Amino acid sequence: MQYVDFGKTGVKVSRLGLGCMRLPAEEIDGKTIYDEDKGIALIQRAMDLGINYFDTAPYYCDKQSEIILGKALKGGRREKVYVSTKNPIENESGDDYEKRLENSLKNLGMTHIDFYHFWGISLNSFNEKVKAKDGPLVRAKKLKEQGVIKHISFSFHDSAAKEKEGQNLVEILNTSDGVMETLLCQYNLMDRGKEDGLALAHKMGLGTVVMGPIGGGRLGAPSKVIQDMLPGKVQSSAELALRFVLANPNVHIALSGMSSIEQLEENVRVTANAAPLSSDEIKQIEAMMKENERLAGLYCTGCNYCMPCPSGLNISALFKIMNYHRVYAITDYARQTYGQIGKLPWMKYENAGACTDCGECEPKCPQNIPIREQLKETHKVLG
Repeated sequence: MQYVDFGKTGVKVSRLGLGCMRLPAEEIDGKTIYDEDKGIALIQRAMDLGINYFDTAPYYCDKQSEIILGKALKGGRREKVYVSTKNPIENESGDDYEKRLENSLKNLGMTHIDFYHFWGISLNSFNEKVKAKDGPLVRAKKLKEQGVIKHISFSFHDSAAKEKEGQNLVEILNTSDGVMETLLCQYNLMDRGKEDGLALAHKMGLGTVVMGPIGGGRLGAPSKVIQDMLPGKVQSSAELALRFVLANPNVHIALSGMSSIEQLEENVRVTANAAPLSSDEIKQIEAMMKENERLAGLYCTGCNYCMPCPSGLNISALFKIMNYHRVYAITDYARQTYGQIGKLPWMKYENAGACTDCGECEPKCPQNIPIREQLKETHKVLG
């Protein structure tokens, strides 16, 4: 395993971290049941392979993740690793912030947290809640003085458009008064909008962790298109995705959610043994991704001028799923995602088969896309 200085925190961390949000589970009578013994075995195997950064959160794995991680680190293991968990900033109350911290400590069975995150904050929640008078940030500083929090951290999610989202991350960093010590944000081949933020965080001395290095599973699915970006030099799409993230000098840790020993050992193999990508290889990958993005834009730019759909379709979201198949050849992932439409809270819309052929959308499309025809194709291929 490779290790790196984690910004100015004074600790060395493994370049691969284990995200404990996809611990082993099985479906029983339509309900997801997390297997505590397998979860513990996965975490302890990760330690054996050299991983020393473990990330969890109160609501992961149906609220079981912190508990399973805590049990896995008993018996002298706790002192050998760094634990990251998160506080959902539900309001501006410092008292409530501390109560949520105490609950995480209880779940974990620990007396302190190494990297404690303001969880999934946006620029708006940072300004209005985190920095409120006598609020979470003030309380975090006090708890750090007491040794309950070792390092104050934040994870970033913002609902702004891609371009604005990256700017908002930069603004948080520039207005955080040097309090933040580590950053966790999304970054991968398909989501590079936060590169400027990562560069600034690194320059400021923050430890940087990226979640979704394999695109939440998208880039782990077999894809000749992706593997051919470096023909003959990678064994899988996941390997190329992980090596691309680790080649960024502003990234300290690639945090990957893994649910099996096989996934874990493959990612460790890549992290430990893969030669760094050269600047020419990175340019080659970037050029091909740019071309793929151009091709995806031909099918739909996501402007949403065609919305709303009277039949309840999210047209641009449907075409984005279709592009996983059509542009990136991640067909199995595209079909799996398509099958989740209407079943997940963030996918509460109809699939393409619900199109009634009314035609209201097409006159509004600035690209003159034959939307109804493409919706039919989408449902035929993915349905």
